[in-house]
Amino acid sequence: MELDEPAGKPLETGNPPTPDDAAQLGSDLRVAIARIARRLRQAHAVGDVTISGVSVLARLAEGPDSPGSLAELERVRPQAMATTLASLEERGLVRRGQDAADGRRAIMTITDEGRRVLSERRSESERRLAEVLGAEFTPAERHTLASAVSLLDRLAERL
Repeated sequence: MELDEPAGKPLETGNPPTPDDAAQLGSDLRVAIARIARRLRQAHAVGDVTISGVSVLARLAEGPDSPGSLAELERVRPQAMATTLASLEERGLVRRGQDAADGRRAIMTITDEGRRVLSERRSESERRLAEVLGAEFTPAERHTLASAVSLLDRLAERL
């Protein structure tokens, strides 16, 4: 099946894309997700915590972790994680400590200020999403998006 429709426009048949459409679907998803992320980022002041910083804060909100483990979980180079952690530490959003079992190993912990920033950032993004979803999408469209969330989560885990 050939896709003659522009990116983002549903197929006229109403049928879901076939495996042959995987490349086009992948491209369309990448563009749509990047646009959503960019628009959500634009709402935050210059100098605010980066998307990668927010992601690290969210992981540390679940519990302390080492820089190496955080780099693996975030799928970034250890050097990139070190830069992110240094920025968060400089702002007082995370604290560096030592592993009780292995004093040579650093352990990062989110601070109260880090939790506050994370909560504020999540609240603003969620408020903006809810506002647009409520005003611009029909109940049926919101149901379709809700059904896609678990698939997008699964896709993110496998990338």
